[in-house]
Amino acid sequence: MSLRSTFHHDAELYDRARPGYPASLFDDLDALLPGRQLLEIGCGTGQATRALAERGYAVRCVELGASMAEVARQRLAAFADVEVVVTDFDTWTGDAGAYDGVVVFTAFHWLDPATRFPRIAALLRPRGVLAVAGTHHVLPEGGDDFFVAVQEDYAAVVPEDPASHGGGPPLPDAVDGLPFDEELFEPVARRRYLWELEYTADEYIAVLSTYSGHIALPDAQRDELFARIRRRIEPRGTVRKSYLTTLDAATPRPGPRL
Repeated sequence: MSLRSTFHHDAELYDRARPGYPASLFDDLDALLPGRQLLEIGCGTGQATRALAERGYAVRCVELGASMAEVARQRLAAFADVEVVVTDFDTWTGDAGAYDGVVVFTAFHWLDPATRFPRIAALLRPRGVLAVAGTHHVLPEGGDDFFVAVQEDYAAVVPEDPASHGGGPPLPDAVDGLPFDEELFEPVARRRYLWELEYTADEYIAVLSTYSGHIALPDAQRDELFARIRRRIEPRGTVRKSYLTTLDAATPRPGPRL
């Protein structure tokens, strides 16, 4: 199973369990975007799309997974200026210079590194903005030490995964910004948002069940891992998960495009 396609496994669970994005991120986007015509790459079930539509943006979404796109259409049916297209952005032919902004939420790393920047530059109008948001698992000072202790379970059940050999999530300051292709783009903004959610054992395992690495595990291995995690959480009631949402934005440099 390609990790890129694992998210289509259970679109309803993805929509229900995945965390969204801070409202302040969309406030900052409002200040950065020069107009209302947007392309969203990899909209998933439309979590971020709805926030954009509610702020008056017209959004064309390209989504690789048909099941994810169908959930997005249901969630966004009330917005006449939102269109969801099932296609692979890496091969999609869009209208050159048609968009004030191209936005990507927690999906940019799935795009072809060899072509993503030139393809996006060609779609943007002059002074348009590429805005890339990411969600990162971090452990700030004073964060929940569950996320250090649980590494023992990953090391025991998934010893072949290098991520299980570390000491837990990184500090927020260790998360790097997005390296833009600076021949094509001029960076214009870098924003960071640190926030937390509390999860019960059921809620946290539901979130883990939407991550590509967990979905791709053999059933027996995944069941053993989740059972161990449940045994850690249930005696304490909840875990406190720290997220770092990042926003990196850039505008195309003048010059010839695709």
